[in-house]
This record gives sequence, C-alpha cells and structure tokens, in this order.
Amino acid sequence: MDATLSLFPLGWQHYLLGGLFIGAGVALLFVFTGLVGGMSSVFSSTWSYLLRQPYFQQARYTGSRGWRLVYAAGLVLGALVWWLGFSDGTPLTTEVPVWALLVGGFLVGYGARLGNGCTSGHGICGLGSLQWPSLLAVLTFMATAFITANLVAGWMA
Repeated sequence: MDATLSLFPLGWQHYLLGGLFIGAGVALLFVFTGLVGGMSSVFSSTWSYLLRQPYFQQARYTGSRGWRLVYAAGLVLGALVWWLGFSDGTPLTTEVPVWALLVGGFLVGYGARLGNGCTSGHGICGLGSLQWPSLLAVLTFMATAFITANLVAGWMA
C-alpha cells in the first residue's frame, strides 16, 4: 500500500490547507490585536461562565472569555464549512471506544493545564514567537505522543 495513502487516507491537501489557515489566523490575531490564540485558555475561560472556583474566576479568563468564544466558534464553523463544502457529506467516524476518547480527553486537558498551555498554544503561538519554553513543551508533547501511540498500537495488536 502507498505510504501516503496509509498515513492520509482522505488525502493530504486539507491537512496542509488547514494548517495554513490556522497559522494565518493565529498570526493575524496576534498582529492586529496582540492576543495569543491558544485553545486551553479558551477551555478555561469558557468554564469561567459556569464555575465559581477562584481558578476559573481569574481576570485572565473572565476578561477574555468573549473573544475566546468567538475564536472557538470560528474553528467549529471552519470545520463545518469544510465538511459541507469540500467533502462528500459523509460523517467521519472512529472505531476508538467512547471510554478511550473520554480518558484521552481528560489526560490531554490535564496535561495542558500541567504544561501551562496546549499543543496549539505552544506549538503554533509559542514557537511562532520564539518562546524557548514552548520548544521544550512541544518536544515533550511529541515524545509522549510517539511513545503512547506505539504502546497503544502494540497493546491493540
């Protein structure tokens, strides 16, 4: 089987285009507003609407939650536009069990808090602005992802 087809069964073009749009969007957000578009802060600022714990009521979350919700909505709408305009309309599915998705989501969220940011924050925004701690974070994320993927692949085989 062709290696490109096995790595990108739906083609590689939309991954490239998506990466270019995300990079351009983050760059434009920073250039025009000085704001950094990492997604873990969107998550925390959204919880500030519902949870009254002091962590979520910090000014950095309550003061930025409006634009962060618009930012997140743009990502969701961008995915919807791609699905409706550039795909055949067939919903994509996964064979990953729901419990594994939930556990993985929890671990990613916990890791983002522990690492003071998520992959998009460190990888796109942090590296783009030459933040050297972000380089360490990205290297850690990637090493952990490679090890985990290989362990899970071995476990599932």
